[in-house]
Amino acid sequence: MQAGLFDEILKKYWGYESFRPLQKEIIQSVWEQRDTLGLMPTGGGKSLTFQVPAMAMPGLCLVVTPLIALMKDQVDNLRDRGIKALAVYSGMSREEIITNLENCIFGDYKFLYVSPERLGSDIFLTKLKAMNVSLLVVDESHCISQWGYDFRPSYLKIAEIRELLPDVPVLALTATATREVVDDIQDKLHFKEKNVFRMSFERENLSYVVRQTENKIAELVHILQSVPGTSIVYVRSRSETKEIATVLKKAGISASFFHAGLAHEEKTSRQNAWKNDECRVIVSTNAFGMGIDKPDVRSVIHVDLPNSIEEYYQEAGRAGRDGKRSYATILYNKADSIKLKKRISDTFPDRNFVLRVYEALGNYYQIAVGSGFLSVYDFDLQDFCQRFRFPILQAHHALKILELSGYIEYTEEVDARSRVRFLVLRDELYGLNLDKRLDELVHALLRNYTGLFSDEVYIDETLLASQSGTTRQDVYEMLSQLARMRFIRYVPQKKTPFIVFSQSREETRFVKIPKSVYEERKARFENRIKAMIEYAEKDFVCRSRMLLIYFDEPDPKDCGHCDVCLKKNETGLSNYEFHQIKKKLKVTLEEQSPCRLNDLVDSVSDANSDKVIAVLRFLIDMEEFTLKDDMVSVRKDTDMA
Repeated sequence: MQAGLFDEILKKYWGYESFRPLQKEIIQSVWEQRDTLGLMPTGGGKSLTFQVPAMAMPGLCLVVTPLIALMKDQVDNLRDRGIKALAVYSGMSREEIITNLENCIFGDYKFLYVSPERLGSDIFLTKLKAMNVSLLVVDESHCISQWGYDFRPSYLKIAEIRELLPDVPVLALTATATREVVDDIQDKLHFKEKNVFRMSFERENLSYVVRQTENKIAELVHILQSVPGTSIVYVRSRSETKEIATVLKKAGISASFFHAGLAHEEKTSRQNAWKNDECRVIVSTNAFGMGIDKPDVRSVIHVDLPNSIEEYYQEAGRAGRDGKRSYATILYNKADSIKLKKRISDTFPDRNFVLRVYEALGNYYQIAVGSGFLSVYDFDLQDFCQRFRFPILQAHHALKILELSGYIEYTEEVDARSRVRFLVLRDELYGLNLDKRLDELVHALLRNYTGLFSDEVYIDETLLASQSGTTRQDVYEMLSQLARMRFIRYVPQKKTPFIVFSQSREETRFVKIPKSVYEERKARFENRIKAMIEYAEKDFVCRSRMLLIYFDEPDPKDCGHCDVCLKKNETGLSNYEFHQIKKKLKVTLEEQSPCRLNDLVDSVSDANSDKVIAVLRFLIDMEEFTLKDDMVSVRKDTDMA
């Protein structure tokens, strides 16, 4: 009965006649209230695995996802289909958040999308208790695993949410996960039993190519001129995006560039131009593509090597989601492996260096040992590094290590709105000996905003300035002063990063960097880089096969259309053709050895006999097979695998 119900929902709301492979199996598992992990490649139709059963269940489906762009897209798509959906994420005002959460309690909404950072807020946890949640969905669930390539501490809050919803099943979804990550996801999310549905990671319409070249730009132009259609070009640095886009435009190719440093309006404009085919090629850092679902991307080209196979697979997988022939190409030379290996020392600078950065940070802001708890400071990485003569990249990663170790928050938010929370009780406020200007500002905060004592509230310094007859800069300085006095927590609106001290400043000799944050993460990072370089340099194993082996896929096969498979060998055949014929010859000889030459040739009935003879001759020359008196056999010391 349920199967019919799911088909009806699929047809009614999405207009599809049937499900894709594995969708229905995951839906059925969720319907049976089982904790479920779905491994589905990019473009595999993950969303329907929770949207369809949620429509058949009473109550609300809570979806945790880190991608705000994707969140907004999915909410809009659901609303277009007449389905009530809302989202809560960083950047919304407190009033907007409260309204949306209360609508989910009283308004018969079916979907609530939440960013992981919002899960720990008091207001969310309070409102959650009143919601009738029927399903918890964790998208990009590899982010919860420290074994994964994209670990995010905020995801660990989901385990706490599970404790508040003990009877609600969880559906975890990811496009990339190795065996260790699969196990860790289930452990971290407290699965009641192991329950994994794995879709094949094989992309039959996607041709993987590695081009060895010393002139990447010329090769890039050549590829884009040879392969028509929409493309994404991935590069490492922001400066490269603009430089390469300019070169492509000069070559007559419609191109634009994209990176995280662009203003929000500019990002949206460029994304839309590309999605609407007003621009053919987007040149970008890895900031582009998250949540962007454009089915007719014909090629994805990497000018620089990604940090991991997982990262590469996700980015390459943005090509050919419509099922038509598409290409994922890496432009590679030997210098790339040297650059990638250097990223190990850049990403994991020496432990003593990390401690030096921590000490310098305290000195930079003149914070005494034992002080600074929850204080917020503007942060200019370049100025900081110049003052203490630190290399910028290593210092950046040292700050990330200190963040994972729990000493600081290193935030690179762009256009984040200002927010304030009182650290003293309401009654204590009236006993504070504040000067007149600070006192007036405190009262202005209390008049204009509610909830300041329980949660961070988004504020507008311009509004406060107009009411107090002062300037925005004056309000900023006064709020900063109140923060230094530890009366408030103040996170100002910034387009530049800021530092929050999560703990009081420690003596450097007492600062502990956990093994899980440093040594273990470094070892995994090294292994990923090694695997990525191996993928780029191996020119005798099918590219698709290498990817499938990496993701623990059973019985991987040659694809027949990557650069390795299509490359001609000494027989004059493509590697794919050669190995297919060789495999069939060995099967025959496993059954009957020795075998008459003509009978052996005839046993490969679906190949031209001249090609079979060419393969046989090669294998005999290589002494894998022996020929004696018109009888062919396998050498006894030859591996038949």
